[in-house]
Amino acid sequence: MNLNEKLHSLDEQGKPIKIGLVGAGQMGKGMVSQISRMKGIYTAAIADINGERAVDAYVASGIPSSEIIKASNLIQIDDAIKSGKPVVTEDASLIANAELVDVVIDATGIPEAGAALALQSITNKKHIVMLSVETDITIGPILKKLADSAGIVYTGSAGDEPGAIKELYDFADALGFEIIVAGKGKNNPLDREATPETLSEQAKKNNMNPKMLTCFVDGTKTMVEMTAVANAVGFIPDCRGMHGPKAEVDELPKIFSLKEQGGILNRKGVVDFANGVAPGVFVVVTTDLETIHEELRYLKMGDGPNYVFYRPYHLCSIETPLSAVRAYIYNEPTIVPLGRPKAETVAVAKRDLRAGEYLDGIGGFTVYGIIEEYEVAKTSGFLPIGLVNDKTRVKTDIKKGEIITYNMVEIDNESPVVQLRKLQEKIVG
Repeated sequence: MNLNEKLHSLDEQGKPIKIGLVGAGQMGKGMVSQISRMKGIYTAAIADINGERAVDAYVASGIPSSEIIKASNLIQIDDAIKSGKPVVTEDASLIANAELVDVVIDATGIPEAGAALALQSITNKKHIVMLSVETDITIGPILKKLADSAGIVYTGSAGDEPGAIKELYDFADALGFEIIVAGKGKNNPLDREATPETLSEQAKKNNMNPKMLTCFVDGTKTMVEMTAVANAVGFIPDCRGMHGPKAEVDELPKIFSLKEQGGILNRKGVVDFANGVAPGVFVVVTTDLETIHEELRYLKMGDGPNYVFYRPYHLCSIETPLSAVRAYIYNEPTIVPLGRPKAETVAVAKRDLRAGEYLDGIGGFTVYGIIEEYEVAKTSGFLPIGLVNDKTRVKTDIKKGEIITYNMVEIDNESPVVQLRKLQEKIVG
């Protein structure tokens, strides 16, 4: 049976997959509603630091508030799930420890919270689906290794751009195409100086968290997402920060070709992005067989020698349940790091920084991220942006636009992300 048939079978048997969701913000709330319309799966429990937000997520999916149990301990969580009652809590650790939860989904958007939740879920032998790409690019390899040892699945999410790109990559790779570039569209102009303050009105208008909007506009999110793709398929950025040309879909094969072919690339097997094709994702491919070129030309795929496979949408958290299902039924991930990273998103000073002040992390006022080859970043001592939080103290003056190195700052050694990163570098390298 295929995945859809498996879900229908689980529904008919009365044995649905029980999801424990952590984070009931915009992404989590939409996910709960989508799951409510699926067969063979349901949201058994929700955790959010704001308990009422968790209740609202259930109510939005059609469940009356009077039927929702509020829990503050593990016994209450497990009893509610056993009785088939929807249950909410403000303690995320209860989700990872709940006996009857099959798959945990992290929708917190906070690297520290995601790291702690992933570790707890793996310890309790529960599959973990991570919506926090920022966590994955920083400590994904060690989480994957720990999950493998525990016999469970650690995975990124379908619907998020890295997951959608990986699906296109797998399609092209399975067919035997040579993949030149894997990429995504960017849907807003790049502004490295953007801050939550400069974008406050736009964020309010779009009903977005200002920090989230900031990390999109200043380019950090694109760098993070393509770092995840690089680490999952073994590609590297062609240059620091990638090229990011402006392009329409039909221009991608020509632009993303080698320089000797009139394109912008120095080499094949790279990650990149393009302004003008958002919210889509793509891979640019070629082949060494003329018969395939003839067939592709006949199929109106272009004149070659390069061709683009393009998906014009990604459905974010609406697709996330499929990653949970795939992990539970097939014991397979959607997207995970291969092992030793190929790329890193490193921290760059957004403004002049003075010794003694503290950084604020992704989507803030002090730093943005830029992609670099992992080996270059490691050799140069560049600071991964996923290790930056509001306890990161600047030790020396840093100029605007300068890449921040480990020796320029004091990092938060109590952070679970920092601790896991240190372990990762010992084991993975």
